[in-house]
Amino acid sequence: MYKRILVPVDGSRTSTLGLQEAIRLAKSSKARLRLIHVVDMSMALQDSAYTFGTEDLLGILKKGGEQSLKQAQTLVGKHGIKPESRLVESFAGRVANSIVGDAKKWRADLIVMGTHGRRGFSHMVLGSDAEMVIRSTPAPVLLVRGSAPAKRKKAK
Repeated sequence: MYKRILVPVDGSRTSTLGLQEAIRLAKSSKARLRLIHVVDMSMALQDSAYTFGTEDLLGILKKGGEQSLKQAQTLVGKHGIKPESRLVESFAGRVANSIVGDAKKWRADLIVMGTHGRRGFSHMVLGSDAEMVIRSTPAPVLLVRGSAPAKRKKAK
């Protein structure tokens, strides 16, 4: 069974659904949980020159990440599990690279993460950190959908 479960969190509903599934798995297998939040500094550095001071925006992003981790720790703690947590600042590359790097370094047996399940044009434009994690990690990945897939009409 799994002994080391890595859970990327960002405070979103989708992320929380992934965390809830990770909690269930951790409880049933007595696994350790590690929460990770990646602050994507590259986006802040590109956009901040026009709107905010760079240091102000970086501070806001870090504070938001710390809050996401704290909320996740509280939820996990309610289930009698004491998680590890880590805030990662990424200045280059994608969020997925930081998640995979941490999974390798920590020797995660499983990565559990929420996914928005976007398809088509929105997926192509926004990209998918979940997909990039799947493609580049040696650990199994459990994706938890943030919303139910659209129902298809039955053929008559």
